[in-house]
Amino acid sequence: MNAALRAVVRTGIYFGLQVIGISRGYSGLLEQEYREMHPGSVADIIQRGGTILRTARCEKFLTEEGQATGAKNLRDAGIEGLVVIGGDGSFRGALALADRGIKVIGVPGTIDNDIAGTDYTIGFDTAVNTVVEAINKIRDTATSHERIFLIEVMGRTSGDIALAAGIAGGAESILIPEIDIDLDGVVEKIERGRKRGKLHSIIIVAEGAGSALEIGRRIQAKIKLETRETILGHIQRGGTPTAFDRILASRLGVKAVELLIDGKTAKMVGMGANKIISADLKDTIQQPREIVVEVYKLAGILAT
Repeated sequence: MNAALRAVVRTGIYFGLQVIGISRGYSGLLEQEYREMHPGSVADIIQRGGTILRTARCEKFLTEEGQATGAKNLRDAGIEGLVVIGGDGSFRGALALADRGIKVIGVPGTIDNDIAGTDYTIGFDTAVNTVVEAINKIRDTATSHERIFLIEVMGRTSGDIALAAGIAGGAESILIPEIDIDLDGVVEKIERGRKRGKLHSIIIVAEGAGSALEIGRRIQAKIKLETRETILGHIQRGGTPTAFDRILASRLGVKAVELLIDGKTAKMVGMGANKIISADLKDTIQQPREIVVEVYKLAGILAT
């Protein structure tokens, strides 16, 4: 998000605009927590995780009254266009402002990669690399102790982190919410591996597919082998962003400002086939992003 913020600020100033930062998201908008941004305001932040503007949930902004107040505050402050960096909830708020006459462009920032209209969201690649690093370390222990390790990663409704990290980390099985769990198939794969001399297994579980602890207990009951579970949790949400995420965020931030200058509103910028594209904000909210089935099949082939 910091890389996107940096791109928005510097692109706006490059085109002669005054850029205002709003702290703590919609909560800050309602409290009018504004600060003017300069090139130096975003210096030395591209390598930092999170966002220097900070973020916060805002229950009041879910109401008609809150949304009307937010739109009024923007108009009173003379803010003519708004860039919203976030996921589904942030975009719903952005659309509510657009419906009230505010020019708004959304930039997809969520590690789950669960936004329709873009191949990648900001933070996804960094989260995947964090998980892969954990898999590498856990595999050392799994090999030494000849155990089955289950690693639970984020993804309540989307299995993209689990799928990408599982393929990159060489996991034997990947369990995601989009595909029904075939526990007998997982056990069969473990037993097939042991017959050819493989003494350990790594299973990646997206949190939306079930609890790694419970799945581990069920596997252990079926094959009488020790299982160990690791829940990575919020470690996936922080850390130094990857080069891919920094470049993606920079490209999206620039495009968001260009769309506002062109008078566009209620749009989301994204990436498609390595090109920066835009989509209607309403469509990105209403259309669920589907898992790439071919990639899931690929994971099964490589883990044979």
